[in-house]
Amino acid sequence: MSTTAAAATPDVSAADDRAVVRALVSLKLRLLRNGLRRSPGRAAGFLVGTSLGLLFGVSAAVGMVALRGHAGAADAAAVLTAGLAVSWAALPLFFFAGDESADPTRLTMLPLRPRALLRGTLLGSLVGPGPLVGLLLLIGAAAAGGQGAASAAVAVLAVPLTLLLLIALTRSVAAANARLLSSRRGKDFAIFGGLLFALLIQLGNLGMQSGFQDPKGLDLSVLHPYAAVVRWIPPVSAIDAVRSAGEGAYLVAALQLALAGGLLAVLLRWWLRSLQDLMVSGDASTLVETSSVHSGKGSRFWRLLPAGRAGTVAQRHLRYTWREPRAKVALFTGIGMTCVIAALSVVQGWSSVYVIAIGALMLGLQSGNLFGMDGSGFWMVAATLSTRRDARDELRGRVFAVLLSGVAVLLLVGPVLAAVTGKWAELAPALGLALAALGTGVGLGCVTSVYAPYAVPADGNPMRSAAPGQNGVVMLNAFGSMFGVTLGCAPLGITLGVLLISHSPVWPVLPAGVLYGAGMVLLGVRIASGGLIKRLPEILTRVIER
Repeated sequence: MSTTAAAATPDVSAADDRAVVRALVSLKLRLLRNGLRRSPGRAAGFLVGTSLGLLFGVSAAVGMVALRGHAGAADAAAVLTAGLAVSWAALPLFFFAGDESADPTRLTMLPLRPRALLRGTLLGSLVGPGPLVGLLLLIGAAAAGGQGAASAAVAVLAVPLTLLLLIALTRSVAAANARLLSSRRGKDFAIFGGLLFALLIQLGNLGMQSGFQDPKGLDLSVLHPYAAVVRWIPPVSAIDAVRSAGEGAYLVAALQLALAGGLLAVLLRWWLRSLQDLMVSGDASTLVETSSVHSGKGSRFWRLLPAGRAGTVAQRHLRYTWREPRAKVALFTGIGMTCVIAALSVVQGWSSVYVIAIGALMLGLQSGNLFGMDGSGFWMVAATLSTRRDARDELRGRVFAVLLSGVAVLLLVGPVLAAVTGKWAELAPALGLALAALGTGVGLGCVTSVYAPYAVPADGNPMRSAAPGQNGVVMLNAFGSMFGVTLGCAPLGITLGVLLISHSPVWPVLPAGVLYGAGMVLLGVRIASGGLIKRLPEILTRVIER
């Protein structure tokens, strides 16, 4: 009897593992379906995003197929696959919080075997629009570099192998860094890394565009040096094996497929080891912190803030901005856009110090929803607002925190841009115009914060800026602010234009811009402070996500 039971144990374990795999795949399908049921806005956003993604995938695949037979088509396929590999490896680092199924720590308390969890997650990762778009791109890359029946036969194996490699790569990276990425420091890393990744992509795009410029048409020869390096690096080697087989180099193709298969085995082993560690090792967040919470660091900086309630509010707002990933995304997006615009102006040859005014517009948008980040905590703030003076001090503190970062960025980027371009004469009027735009944006932001507030989702995803159903308010808030700032700064802009046309000194624009921006801030605070007391119940209902 015992021998029979022992012999049946592996079959029972295998059946349990298959049930776990089916449950995990079903869970991924339910997550997609239930996500669409939460709100019509999310369903519409998912459908539009999926349609655009599929349209991009089909268009890119058709474009790659159209390159078939042209010189350099195989190089383009290799570079495209390399770009996919880098992007899929970076996805969990920058958008970890946006995909619930990417976080294995959610399942560590369940009685699951790591191997069954790995297989179920791997198959579940094949479900969704992302893998489908990746599959379309890989099919196009294989078709571009292949020729003949041998290439087609190798492509049948190479394309699925490459797709599995990409999925194993992104999941193994996510599992290895799960606890880091789910922490606040991990989300901070995602914010900085995402901005850096976007900047690197833009710089690479500029470099490719400059290399493709050819009076006779598209020149793919610029890709050959890159392709010669990456074609032996899996998963690119699997797609390039299609080209090798078409050229009759069957041993080379077999070696390239073997390299891809070897990397897949290594990634799966790494992924399995990470899952085992997550299930049996303790989390550092459960340990008792022995260091003092209040170290007193930064006390000298806080003394520079205004006295009274305004200074206290400014300190609170600055601390929230530094500690809250959602607020940090908004802040560093504005800073990143300012730096990107300045860098693009230099790289593309239309450099001008006046582009910092565009950055000032982006930085001013940070005040467009001053109360939304508080969420349910705004109840405590609202309880202390009984007079117009309280409202004015509350707005002054928040505005001071926004201006502190905005002015610092402009004073740093402006001189650097002037030094790079050599146009020091433009620095004073450009700063004046930028400070006026920043002040106008902040003043207008106070008004929109009171009359058009919206809730910021509290789901931990720093990439979402509004709760479901409030996207229309967000668009109205943003575009209304940009139009209002442009219109509000028109008098100073016209004055600057007249001075430039008449060849008069333009340095007075700097003090005029400072005074103009300060006046717009004071005017916005004055208007918003009265509306804040009157509209307090409505603001509460709007900024608290339900």
